[in-house]
Amino acid sequence: MKTILVVEDDASMRRLTQVQLDKLGYKTMVAEDVSGGLAILRRDPVDLVICDLHLPGPSGLELLKKVRAEFPETKFVIVTAYGSIGTAIEAMKAGAHDYLTKPLHPVELRTLVDRVFEQQRLVEEVQMLRRSVDQKQGFASLIGESTTLKNVIDSASRAARTDAAVLITGETGTGKEVLAKAIHLYSRRREGQFIIVNCGSIPRDLVESELFGHLKGAFTGAVSNKQGRAEMADGGTLFLDEIGEMPPEMQVRLLRLVQEGEIQKVGATSTIRVDVRIIAATHRNLEDLIKTGAFREDLYYRLAVVPIELPPLRNRVEDIPEFVKYFFEQSREKHHREDLRLPASLMSHFTHYDWPGNVRQLVNCIVRLVVLATGPEITLSDLPEFLHGLPPTAVGPNLSSGSGLRPQDRTLDAVERKAILEALEKFKWNQTRAARYLGVTRKILRGRLAKYGIKKSTVSLAAPELLQDK
Repeated sequence: MKTILVVEDDASMRRLTQVQLDKLGYKTMVAEDVSGGLAILRRDPVDLVICDLHLPGPSGLELLKKVRAEFPETKFVIVTAYGSIGTAIEAMKAGAHDYLTKPLHPVELRTLVDRVFEQQRLVEEVQMLRRSVDQKQGFASLIGESTTLKNVIDSASRAARTDAAVLITGETGTGKEVLAKAIHLYSRRREGQFIIVNCGSIPRDLVESELFGHLKGAFTGAVSNKQGRAEMADGGTLFLDEIGEMPPEMQVRLLRLVQEGEIQKVGATSTIRVDVRIIAATHRNLEDLIKTGAFREDLYYRLAVVPIELPPLRNRVEDIPEFVKYFFEQSREKHHREDLRLPASLMSHFTHYDWPGNVRQLVNCIVRLVVLATGPEITLSDLPEFLHGLPPTAVGPNLSSGSGLRPQDRTLDAVERKAILEALEKFKWNQTRAARYLGVTRKILRGRLAKYGIKKSTVSLAAPELLQDK
């Protein structure tokens, strides 16, 4: 039930208004002056104040100002016997939601109160929807429960509460843009724009114009003034993706933006100030680029105030099942395959693969499965070849049951090591052909060789003791 406070010095008018509002189903409280009204407001929650403009002592406008300062969510309606435009404008400028003129007609009173609460309901619905969207696009969109991811989210959420520059590093496809957007949505700048600049996709000769804008006639083809991305982000966040690809000559201009909050449009003779929060991201090692002179050291330290590294998917194996389930459900709905099933028995094929393309590769793989699956259930034959290789159920004719292996050799590592050695022997230690046979990339195979210490000069199937899991 909504609560309405009526502040009116005329006792008969006060009582009449209270009766009318009670009949409409509202909880109504009354006061005869500003001090009495404030006492009620400070004691009980009030949704709407209906206040006479002319009161003994402080006026209704004085109460309006105090309500706006102490109770900004409470709506306020001024009542005046004069109904002059000047009085209404003064009240509205001070923050009144609307105004009524005396004598109060029951129909007019009901119409106004209904309108106030309907607008409030719509605002609350929009806020609720926005919170829902923000949750889906914010930190909740970063799927997984691994310790490494939780540490990333903790650092990012702390950074979001400030205006400090953030540098997000990580391999391609790890979700750097998703994390940057989450930081923006949880910051005080969430009402502002989140503007993306992909430094690697803009032609070198257009980077300056795209980032800072230009004036008409600044160069051939500049037929009108153009607002740059930095100016668009004023009051919000500027996300500089693949910052390691930014040309050295532009890094000087960017440094001025980061340090001074100033930009100079192409063709302009003066600077303008912008209020932007900088988040940069890269898959490259900027410290290595500094050593070669490809990236400015001073810019690096300005951007890396809060460095955050997103771990690759292979370091978050425990999160892969959740990723698979989430994107499978999402893809089923999008592509109208709601009846399609993914058996739990296939999950080991996803968790055993290194995913060099990270989350992006996993998403594409899931979409392909959903789109191309011919039956009601995903089968092993539906999986791409690179997922056929390493799980014990999928490598080699006699390995799925561990047949012929001693108990100590039936661990996953031992089975995998034996499968790799057999493949290498089969193809005379040709790593490319062995990797193809196992259904993995050559890079993954080399990683496994290093993991198990396998070298052609020291390991042979003729030495079975070396096949044991160490």
